[in-house]
Amino acid sequence: MSKIVKRTLDFFELFEREGRALTLSEISRALKLPVSSCHDVLRSLLDAGYLYQLGPRSAFYPNLKLKRLAGVIVEHDPVVLRAEILLRELRARFDETVFLMRAEGAGARYLLSFESASPLRFFASIGDSLRSVHATSAGKAALGALPPEERRAAIAALDMQPLTGATIRSADTLAAEIEASVARGWYLNREESVPTVTTVSATFRWNRATYIVTVAGPTHRMEPRLEQVGEALLEVCRGLERPSSPVQIS
Repeated sequence: MSKIVKRTLDFFELFEREGRALTLSEISRALKLPVSSCHDVLRSLLDAGYLYQLGPRSAFYPNLKLKRLAGVIVEHDPVVLRAEILLRELRARFDETVFLMRAEGAGARYLLSFESASPLRFFASIGDSLRSVHATSAGKAALGALPPEERRAAIAALDMQPLTGATIRSADTLAAEIEASVARGWYLNREESVPTVTTVSATFRWNRATYIVTVAGPTHRMEPRLEQVGEALLEVCRGLERPSSPVQIS
């Protein structure tokens, strides 16, 4: 990543973490950057209208320009426009958290999240990469979407550290499970990454990219309806891959 771009993003992420206005010296200390470098970035953001200063020689804070731009961008996001209604319906049917991810090789990154209304629910931060590949249904789905040769190489390169007592630790076992899941159409993580949590994932292709839809919830709620969730995921993914196809998930 370009150093200039990364530094600018670091500034906005710092404001998000701190949740308050920050002085030049506070930014310099937090980001471990020279005051002169921080001043240059702040000056550029001020001139572009993304920050304001609370008063002379005072702290800085992002203004609403960034929120307005982000809102317009999200409203026209082609994936959001295609997926939001169906994923909200999927969340409403099962009242479990639903995620949309984009596969990135043998991994994936979170794009959308629709949380369950239940106090006991699964969370993930939008923009984050998948925490593990071998122990998650989304990771298995990303692997399953790869051509066989690439999949074998990706599995062989995995560091299959156990996250729970149920985590698959053998490359051969993982490969066999993914093969079976490809044939079935959906992928399962039964308490392999987090104790008491079960997730189910399926994939769809759009614009030459692979996307992953995941339903995640406590095992005691997910286990009795795994087949229902899997079939509903397949219907949603078929609808997202072929928008003209009718989708019935309720």
